[in-house]
Amino acid sequence: FRKALRETNIDFVTADVTGIERQGDRVTSVNLDNGERLEAGIVVNAAGPNAGKVSAMAGLVLPVEPRKRNVFIFEAREKYADMPLLVDPSGIYVRPEGSVYITGGAEPQEGDGPADPGDFEPDWPLFEEVIWPVLATRIPAFEAIKPTRAWAGHYDYNTLDQNAVIGPHPQVRNFLFANGFSGHGLQQAPAVGKALAELIVHGGYRTVDCSAFGYERVAEGRAFRELNVI
Repeated sequence: FRKALRETNIDFVTADVTGIERQGDRVTSVNLDNGERLEAGIVVNAAGPNAGKVSAMAGLVLPVEPRKRNVFIFEAREKYADMPLLVDPSGIYVRPEGSVYITGGAEPQEGDGPADPGDFEPDWPLFEEVIWPVLATRIPAFEAIKPTRAWAGHYDYNTLDQNAVIGPHPQVRNFLFANGFSGHGLQQAPAVGKALAELIVHGGYRTVDCSAFGYERVAEGRAFRELNVI
């Protein structure tokens, strides 16, 4: 994708954003830590877990913060190659991945606040004390399993309703959001990218109407809930 974009005269800049300048109801430029100042006709905030901080640079409020999430890999004697994704009522999920299994989804509600930006260490006690007992109860064959590895990452967590915020700010129309996916981002990114491209080029959504995910609900404190979220 990057090679194809470069062939269409798209420039990639590797730097951190340190500030966003506004004049009234328009964003005018973005400042980088390498000293560059980029004039901007349109700014798209796709900063993932840092989206709230980037919005604040433009004087805008976005209820998105980093939340740590863990994924664990384990082996088991019993092989369930045709097993679908299984989600326990507790929110813990498990599914086969080749010859091993992937599990996670047990982060406690209490204390699940903003993550330390540098914390990417897996929480092994979460697996041993919370996830494993649930798996063994749900699938008795999983009483004897061997955890092999794990990783941790940060969701761009929308504290309002755990759903994406997509499209322009109502007052600062050239500042666009693609944020707050809360774990859905990889699934939804192709559609959101296409929708924002249409919005920028044509002035409106054509293929995918993302109006329901607009910033207006954030301003009104109106949650757009999804009942089945892992």
